[in-house]
Amino acid sequence: MFYEPRNGHGLPYDPFKAIVAPRPIGWISTLDAQGRTNLAPYSFFNAVHSRPAMVMFTTESMKHSAANAIASGEFVFNLCSRPLFDAMNISSGALAEGESEFDAAGLETAPSRVVKAPRVAASPAALECRTVQSFQFHDAEGATLQGWMVIGQVVGVHIDEAFLREGRFDTAAAQPLARCGYRDYAAVTEIFEALRPTDGGAYRPGQPDR
Repeated sequence: MFYEPRNGHGLPYDPFKAIVAPRPIGWISTLDAQGRTNLAPYSFFNAVHSRPAMVMFTTESMKHSAANAIASGEFVFNLCSRPLFDAMNISSGALAEGESEFDAAGLETAPSRVVKAPRVAASPAALECRTVQSFQFHDAEGATLQGWMVIGQVVGVHIDEAFLREGRFDTAAAQPLARCGYRDYAAVTEIFEALRPTDGGAYRPGQPDR
């Protein structure tokens, strides 16, 4: 089939988010102006640059996490693993402003080193970020949308050493969660390695990720 989104797809469910999948879950922790914690998952999240390392998350309306990240100039990405799914799901609930998703989900906080926002203590890895850019979306006709993108530069990295294997972060062992459209999720439990034509031989630990 083929369809133009402006004319509708004619299916019982919109296939867009299922086609662009799997998507990493950006479990974003922030502090508001009163110093209260906020934690929420975003399925429109990814790395966008490596030197320096940068990540982004988007929201389809101005919610607490984005507003806090813009106002405070910082946020933390917490890697959400399969064992943390239930807590992550609870943190997606619509709590009143000022109520902590950490408390609602029964999660312990851990202090960050560079930014003030706390991180999820049980997360296999966390990225402390400083907000470097944020902007509101416009569509192809130039109309202003409700959605926003927030981009942060990674200024601190936390790794649970239980997931380090011979100098590499063991992604499969960490079992990161991904969103797959609708109410579907996936967990990474198996990976494979393949060399690029430009690698010129076997990968050696310590080589830059190209």
